[in-house]
Amino acid sequence: MRKLKFYILCLTTTLSCHTMAQDGLHLSILDSGSRQPVSGASVRLKPSSKAGVTDSMGRMRIGELTLGSQQLTITAINYQEKTINITLPYSGVLEILLIPISKTMEDVVIVSSTRTNTRMENSPMKVEVLGQEEMNEENQIKPGNIASILGDVSGIQIQQSSAVSGNANVRIQGLDGRYTQILRDGMPLFEGFSGGFGILQIPPLDLKQVELIKGSASTLYGGGAIGGLINLISKKPKMEQEAMLTLNQTSLKESNINTYIAKRWKTFGYSFFGGYTRQKASDVNGDGLSDLPDIGYYILHPKLFFYPTTHTTISLGFTHTAETRNGGDMQVLNGKVSSAHSYFEKNTTGRDTWEFQAEHKLGAVRLTLKAMYSDFERRIQESTLDFKGRQRNYYTELSGFVPFHKADLVAGINFTGDSFTKLPSDPIPVNEYRNNIFGVFGQYTWHIKDETLLEAGLRYDHHAQYGNFLLPRIALFHRFNDAWATRWGVGWGYKTPNPLAPQNVEYPIEKIQPIGPHVVPEHSLGVNAELNWRKNWSKGNKIFINLAFFLTNLSKPIIASQSTFNGDVNFSNWDGPVVSAGADMYVNATVQEWELYVGYTYTDARRHYLPGNPFVVLTPRNRMAFVIGRNIGENWLLGLEGSYNGTQYRDGDVNTPGYMFMAAMIRRKIGEHVTLVLNGENLLNYRQSDHEALFTGPITQPVFKPLWAPIDGRSINLSLRIGL
Repeated sequence: MRKLKFYILCLTTTLSCHTMAQDGLHLSILDSGSRQPVSGASVRLKPSSKAGVTDSMGRMRIGELTLGSQQLTITAINYQEKTINITLPYSGVLEILLIPISKTMEDVVIVSSTRTNTRMENSPMKVEVLGQEEMNEENQIKPGNIASILGDVSGIQIQQSSAVSGNANVRIQGLDGRYTQILRDGMPLFEGFSGGFGILQIPPLDLKQVELIKGSASTLYGGGAIGGLINLISKKPKMEQEAMLTLNQTSLKESNINTYIAKRWKTFGYSFFGGYTRQKASDVNGDGLSDLPDIGYYILHPKLFFYPTTHTTISLGFTHTAETRNGGDMQVLNGKVSSAHSYFEKNTTGRDTWEFQAEHKLGAVRLTLKAMYSDFERRIQESTLDFKGRQRNYYTELSGFVPFHKADLVAGINFTGDSFTKLPSDPIPVNEYRNNIFGVFGQYTWHIKDETLLEAGLRYDHHAQYGNFLLPRIALFHRFNDAWATRWGVGWGYKTPNPLAPQNVEYPIEKIQPIGPHVVPEHSLGVNAELNWRKNWSKGNKIFINLAFFLTNLSKPIIASQSTFNGDVNFSNWDGPVVSAGADMYVNATVQEWELYVGYTYTDARRHYLPGNPFVVLTPRNRMAFVIGRNIGENWLLGLEGSYNGTQYRDGDVNTPGYMFMAAMIRRKIGEHVTLVLNGENLLNYRQSDHEALFTGPITQPVFKPLWAPIDGRSINLSLRIGL
């Protein structure tokens, strides 16, 4: 009997070991800092010669292994290679942490805009990222907003739409700003009346990174992402206490103070951002009108985080912003109003935003619920107008991510809506309106081979007024080897009519007419193709080159036309399309501790509904930008950047000249917690007013020319950052 029990025990043990060997080795590869999964990491075992590549969740399984001692080697682009010894069989999941080796824009960055949390360089959808290091630097150069750092990226143009208010919008690949979708943590809320003013005034200190997609991204985020999207990713608290204070002063009378504190414990965390900007009005060119408006602006952003389990994260946040902008005749701004000096425009805005996000992991499956509600009010005061309007936006989404052995699935539903109402004030022609959209989306990413990914997406939107829209997208990524890779993609989008959507020129709100019943939504088709090449040498020297081609076709474009008789602005569809095509190339290199970025964009954007001069106005055909910097020792950093904007077309006027924009900075670290930065912007002091007058007509009723160059001139700023 005892012998029988002994034989059974031996047999059971043998079968158990055999089962473990058959089940194989399960691995989870994570970033050592963020603990985000590292997809596409290569794993090899010796002496068994088994190998594999991690999926989008950083996981993989290697089966049919020989029991005993094995050497495990893990390699991933821009991570330090890691080798460990293990003994098989190994029960459970072996977790391995990889250490990043660099932090530049093309390095290993986990992006959320693809909804799969994949590494940027392996995503079928092209995503460029301005990371934490760039946000920290911009915090000391332009701490009040993100406009400057976005304008440094090839293919992106910051278009100032008003000389009086200083308002601007973001244009991607030659298309107007209304075709760029702005997101905050993956939620689109900036649209129409609430999206046309001050949306770029988000301090970089409050952001972890900015993710940029050039080209159609409508399948995942709705029809408006025709030209591309910008996703502003908020910071999250870490286990160590964070605290940072930034003080900044410019020669153009702008003062900034920003602070950020955050901390996480086991089950609870918090973050808080507070910022204040004060800009005094300035007449740089001496024409009697302000080139920089008088601005008072503050923002408060507290956020709470809860971690009830190791697999669940819940966050609640609130953002309050308030701003007053006053521009126009300098004598009026100084309190000297008369019949000869009466022109001004004063904007008073307030925005309150509530946000909720919850994420729960069921093994490799990830479920996400998020919602946001925003309440925006704007008062516009002029000598003959006092108008107040309100827009409310809401967004809610339930989505899931399911990884399979050779594929990933993302699916979800969302509700998007906004309503514009007129508060008691002077009347304007635009009617009150409401938009409500129900959307269903899905995306399937097929890992055909370790080096090839095929991604297909489909979105269905039902708009309460304009009906149904079906938006397919397909993309392919293939890595030929460690040096060469390519992407291809095509996607569809749409844009519903909105009289208050941002334009290249800011029209007077009292002149904007309502959308007529004959106006129908625009439809788009976007195509992109790109080729990447990279090479790494010893001692951190490396180079990355990206060459991309793009084409976007807008059918039935909605065009704003202003009457020369009474100035009324009307909207209508035109029969011919707007087509923007071109090439976008950038090079990023590190050589002997020098860091270099050079970008060039060629854009051919045409309005095919027009005879004669069909080129899209205020769109440079040739645009170049560069950034070069070097760390000197551990405490000094020198940086130089510049951009060239080529000739721009104008309707009814001569073409603009090309011009250069130059900037330079010096950074000095003092100890571990203090940093000083001296920065100069527009060092060549190029201004549009050096080429032509900014307005025509009397100073009491100025008619401004569209802006194609800076009007504020040279600026020097000194900032102090204190951090723990």
